Amino acid sequence: MKLSKKQKKWLGRIIAAAVLFLALEILVHMGAFDGSRWWIGFLFALVPYLIVGYDVILKSIRNISRGDVFDENFLMMIATFGAFGIREYPEAVAVMLLYQIGELFQNYATGKSRDSISDLMSIAPETAFVEQDGEIEEMDPDEVEVGEIIVIRPGDRIPLDGEVVEGESMIDTSALTGEPVPRRARPGDMVISGCVNGQGTLKVRTTKAYEDSTVARILEMVESATEKKTRVENFVTRFAHVYTPIVTIGALVLALIPPIVLGGGARVWIDWIRRACIFLVVSCPCALVISVPLGFFGGIGAASRIGVLVKGSNYLEALAHVRTVVFDKTGTLTKGEFRVSRVIPAAGEDSEEAKARLLEHAAYAECYSTHPIAQSIREAYGRPVEASRITRTEEIPGRGVLAAADGHEILAGNAKLMGSRGIEIEELQTGGTVVRIACDGRYEGAVIISDTVKEGAAKAIRDMKAAGVRRCVMLTGDRPEAAEEVAREIGIDEVHAQLLPADKVDQIEKLMQSESGSGKLAFAGDGINDAPVLMRSDVGIAMGSLGSDAAIEAADIVLMDDDITKIARTVTIARKTVGIIHANIIFAIAVKIAILIMSVFGIANMWMAIFGDVGVLILCILNAMRLLRRDDSQR
Repeated sequence: MKLSKKQKKWLGRIIAAAVLFLALEILVHMGAFDGSRWWIGFLFALVPYLIVGYDVILKSIRNISRGDVFDENFLMMIATFGAFGIREYPEAVAVMLLYQIGELFQNYATGKSRDSISDLMSIAPETAFVEQDGEIEEMDPDEVEVGEIIVIRPGDRIPLDGEVVEGESMIDTSALTGEPVPRRARPGDMVISGCVNGQGTLKVRTTKAYEDSTVARILEMVESATEKKTRVENFVTRFAHVYTPIVTIGALVLALIPPIVLGGGARVWIDWIRRACIFLVVSCPCALVISVPLGFFGGIGAASRIGVLVKGSNYLEALAHVRTVVFDKTGTLTKGEFRVSRVIPAAGEDSEEAKARLLEHAAYAECYSTHPIAQSIREAYGRPVEASRITRTEEIPGRGVLAAADGHEILAGNAKLMGSRGIEIEELQTGGTVVRIACDGRYEGAVIISDTVKEGAAKAIRDMKAAGVRRCVMLTGDRPEAAEEVAREIGIDEVHAQLLPADKVDQIEKLMQSESGSGKLAFAGDGINDAPVLMRSDVGIAMGSLGSDAAIEAADIVLMDDDITKIARTVTIARKTVGIIHANIIFAIAVKIAILIMSVFGIANMWMAIFGDVGVLILCILNAMRLLRRDDSQR
């Protein structure tokens, strides 16, 4: 348990007061302060009381002067003053001593929870090394302009987003993504600020100013994450403001009315004042006021450790109630990269030789095209295309291309192209893009190009179902066949295809209306066209690594490495957070009500009151701190 300098001083005060308290207890039991010697006991008790509680009294007086009377400091001060008034010196010291132990414990827990988030704050580099006219100049990152060349030495943290122009290295992205496996960076690759360079020196051309860089956006999101409160936090704050003055007045009534009504001497007054002091101590709302925000803070910290930024505790609370998760297809469930998925020769020619010939003819036909589909065909061919073999190419708008190669006429295109040349084709049932190939008027077969499903997409859907998500939906502007094929592959429940951005918003509205009770809807996307949907959904989840700036700004939760399997892990963290907070609230209120009732009837003593306040506080904090355990956050 590592303590700060302030916490060590705090602990020293507690230990000193505890030693004197034990001496006080021994002397009281020996009768050292009986009779006329009561004032000696008062002075002896006052020393440890002031050592451990002077700051509580000062805070209470300062707050009273500002008009903020009713808080836990005031309750502790009045309760201990009352104990001194009825000459219960050990109890007065014990109440303040144990209250301060609880406060120290809370301070440590809050600091530990805050550290799990503020670790991210260390990702901001302080300097950038800029290359100008062959010289290296050290500058502040916010002074570096877009397009300048920065030099990143081995072990340096990358100060700005940019493109590698020289050098090769491994990049440690764990500070942003939570993943320990480094990524290779070569010329042409994009690198993002906040990551750590490995062994090689890199020269990077900056593509963003510092205020627009990844690290600056992350810090802004982290700093504002705790400003947005949940309904539970707002309720507890309002509850404490109303509850504290009520219990203070109730304690005053308990101390004055029964002795006046029932009559009796000093013993009766002392008995009812003692009950009022117990009532004040146990009524302190510390456990509620502290453990609720601490719980949400712990949940946000647990999410940040796995590379997920939650922009506010209100979004974490909403995520805990998500029943439907809606996905954009391209860039979220799929990579947005065209790849040849199948090569289908004409009937009767299903041999490896026929497939190789079909792919070769397709690659030569698409030799000069820059379309992504053409590029994917050439990549699948895997060998250089010899332009000298091609004597003529002709693009046929809306249908395909014609190429003359090695004395053969090759057609590559859609069914309309084949039909216009009188070539009979075979019907195919597939969700991908179909490129038909014919050579010298004879149909040779088809090449199927499909978007590549992300690794882990199917696992992500399974994990979400296991986490309690009832329905996974996909929205896409792609063709129904392509969308259905992806949905079948990864286990999506419902598909809506051929949607424009405005159609996606309308569809989200319908899906949200279909949610019953407190069920929420989350949307995960990465493109500029996803921003309106991210804002409209109950919880918007953006891909932070490859996602657009507009999507990241509009989202409530950002996945720093685009790993959609982390959505389920974050849902689990959110549900565990809310479950722990609800358990704390129920436990704290139940214990306090029970001891409050017992104090009214004279059954409870001061030690029970101390447990009802400090004991409940410590137990609630321990429960909330379970969120900070790394193994729990990853389940």
